[in-house]
Amino acid sequence: MKTGIVDAGGGLRGIYGAGIYDRCLADGVAFDACFGVSAGAGNIACFLAGQQGRDVAFYADYPFRRQYMSLWNLLTKHAYLDLDYLYKTLSRAGGENPLDYAAIRANPAEMTVVATNALDGSARYFTKDDLAQDCYDVLCASSSVPVACRPYPVAGIPYYDGMLSDPVPVEKALEAGCGRIVLVLTRPKTELADDQTDRVGARRVRRRYPAAAQAMRARAARYNAGVTRSLELERQGTVLILSPEGFPPMRPLQKDRAALLSLYRRGWEDAAAIADFLAK
Repeated sequence: MKTGIVDAGGGLRGIYGAGIYDRCLADGVAFDACFGVSAGAGNIACFLAGQQGRDVAFYADYPFRRQYMSLWNLLTKHAYLDLDYLYKTLSRAGGENPLDYAAIRANPAEMTVVATNALDGSARYFTKDDLAQDCYDVLCASSSVPVACRPYPVAGIPYYDGMLSDPVPVEKALEAGCGRIVLVLTRPKTELADDQTDRVGARRVRRRYPAAAQAMRARAARYNAGVTRSLELERQGTVLILSPEGFPPMRPLQKDRAALLSLYRRGWEDAAAIADFLAK
């Protein structure tokens, strides 16, 4: 029976997942298949590379640099987030915080990164074969939040964040043959998403990317359906949902270093339940 982990991302709140993966690396917990959406894509890449502790800086330090996340970027680059700064400047070989691409390739686990085709709104599931040394475009594509980012091109096709088309890819994990699935959420599992912000954002992108705008308007409903399905599977014993229950609410791009580090520690603590779940 294959085991899988699904990371739904959530902007800077994804540091919760970083804590979970670091605990897994410390405890020697592995998965047969890893699925990442948005920030979750970066998390699973670091996890498959075996780089414990690497991701913390990407959540708690680098967001305070104007090269990554700032109004300066918006004025000079027409995007609040500069994903190239993360995945090309910092993560390249010889960069300040390189991603161990060779270790990712050597890891036997499957890797799936979800992005959304901005032209037709469909989900695209990238794999390790779509990565190359110092070419992490699919990770950028998966994290390209509409309005905060322009769609990111991969092989000439523009992509937006995977959250638009498949925000909780648990069904994809089931299709891959996973009989035990850990789902990482960055909001309480009983908290439904609303579409108010998505509708505002959709109006900003609909002229150039109408299909992406339609997918954005449907994101909350897709997320809620995915979580509802996962709660049902959790009752059946197939899924373990890890989420920061009772943690003070945080916006996806909220820069609060103390809160982010606290959320990381919470992820580390919550991950203690994984080993027993996988052993059932």
